[in-house]
Amino acid sequence: MLNKYARAFFTRVLTPFAAFLIRRGVSPDTVTLIGTAGVVAGALVFYPMGVFFWGTVVITLFVFSDLVDGNMARQLGRSSRWGAFLDSTLDRVADGAVFGGFALWYAGGGDNIALCAVSIFCLASGQVVSYTKARGESIGLPVAVNGLVERAERLVISLVAAGLAGLHDFGVPGIQYLLPVALWIVAVGSLVTLIQRVVTVRRESAEAEAQEAQETQETQETQETRGSEAAK
Repeated sequence: MLNKYARAFFTRVLTPFAAFLIRRGVSPDTVTLIGTAGVVAGALVFYPMGVFFWGTVVITLFVFSDLVDGNMARQLGRSSRWGAFLDSTLDRVADGAVFGGFALWYAGGGDNIALCAVSIFCLASGQVVSYTKARGESIGLPVAVNGLVERAERLVISLVAAGLAGLHDFGVPGIQYLLPVALWIVAVGSLVTLIQRVVTVRRESAEAEAQEAQETQETQETQETRGSEAAK
């Protein structure tokens, strides 16, 4: 849902910056790699220590690379299968680092096994949600469904909650509970999204197979008709 509106807005905002990088000879792949490295570092250095505010600041600065690299590729006219593959693959790495950082905190200093498990579920379900779409499209299905909680929603909900929860270190009381609530929301939303995609793929698969069976039958009938006419 957020992808549809937020991506278009930030693409316009970041276009001048993308053009600046192009003039400096920076490649889209370099931006992708640096952006992912920054997100992973921010998540796995700050979050396991419970430093949520500054960790979120660092991650947010680098997460926009996901929009900048694509913008650069379009300006250069270099959109490619390799670029799309690299971008998608490193997105999974970045997502895993964010929720892995949460899991490490709750397994250690956060001392909450339940929330550690929820963080791991968010990590795993996010990967599977992405896989269902990729796998469905690889077998020729459109997977035409807007999931309840897709990647943009997972990141926005988690990062905003983590950043606000980090304000507890600056004396804001009670706000640290936002992150556990956000993790539960992401977990439930990811499960719903996974079910939505599985149901959609099952329906589209049945429709595709029915269409293929109908086309095969029509082809056979046409061939039989032509055979009968030839025999006459």
